[in-house]
Amino acid sequence: MRVEQTTIPGCCQLFPQVRADSRGRFVKTFHREVFAEHGLVTGFAEEYYSVSHKGVLRGMHFQTPPHAHFKLVYCLAGTVLDAIVDLRAGSPTYRQATTIELSAEAGNMLYIPPGMAHGFYALTDDAVMQYKVTTVYAPHNDAGIRWDSAGIDWPDASPLVSERDAGFPSLQDYDSPFVYAEKGGQ
Repeated sequence: MRVEQTTIPGCCQLFPQVRADSRGRFVKTFHREVFAEHGLVTGFAEEYYSVSHKGVLRGMHFQTPPHAHFKLVYCLAGTVLDAIVDLRAGSPTYRQATTIELSAEAGNMLYIPPGMAHGFYALTDDAVMQYKVTTVYAPHNDAGIRWDSAGIDWPDASPLVSERDAGFPSLQDYDSPFVYAEKGGQ
C-alpha cells in the first residue's frame, strides 16, 4: 500500500494494491502494520456506508471534541469527488480545502484526521462510500459547515443536498474548536 500526504497536513491518500482478473477485483483496505508504519491511528470504533445517486452532495461533516475522530473513507462502487476542509486553528492550511476523486476502480482511500470537515459529491449513480471512524457517533457533537462556503469547485452548482446539510453555518461564521498540533496532524 502506497501512502501519500495531501496538501493538508495529516490527511493522506492511500493506494492499496488492486488485484483484478477475469473474476473481478480484490482490494485489501486495511493492514495494521502498514498503517502503524505511517503513524496512522486505527482504533476504529464504528464503520458504516452510504449509497448516493449521481448529483448528491453529502457534507461537510465532522464531530467536535471530545468526540472528534480520525476517519478512513473509500468508494466501494462508483466514483465520487471527495472534499476536506481544514478547521484546525494554527494549521498552515487553516480554512483551506482540497478535493480528491475516489473510485471503486482505483481503490484509493482518504485518511482524515480530526479537525477536518468532510464531504463528497457522487459523480456516478449508486456511489457507495465506506467510512471507518475512531469514535462512536455522538449526536451532540455532530456538526458541519455549508457545502458551498469553503471555495470548493464542485461539479454542480445545484447539487441534491439534505435540508440538514443546507442549514449548516458557513465556514466564515463557524468558530472552530479545533487546534492544530504539528505532531499527529491535530
